[in-house]
Amino acid sequence: MFVRIQRPVDAIARRLWRRMRVRFRGDAGMTTAEYAVGTIAAVAFAGLLLKVLTSDTVSAALNGIIEEALS
Repeated sequence: MFVRIQRPVDAIARRLWRRMRVRFRGDAGMTTAEYAVGTIAAVAFAGLLLKVLTSDTVSAALNGIIEEALS
C-alpha cells in the first residue's frame, strides 16, 4: 500500500511564485515597448492609406464605381 503525502497549498503556491518570478525577471517594460511600436506602425499605415485613397487616381475610380452603382 502506497501512502501519498500531499504538500500544503501554501508550499506549492510559493514554489510556483518563485518559478514565475525567475522566469519573467528582466522583462519589465517589454509590453509597453511592443504597444508603442504597434501604435506607430498602425499610424504609419493609416497615413499611407489616407494618402493613397485621397490621390486623384483612386478618388476618380471610387467616384466612377459609386456613380455606376447609383445609376
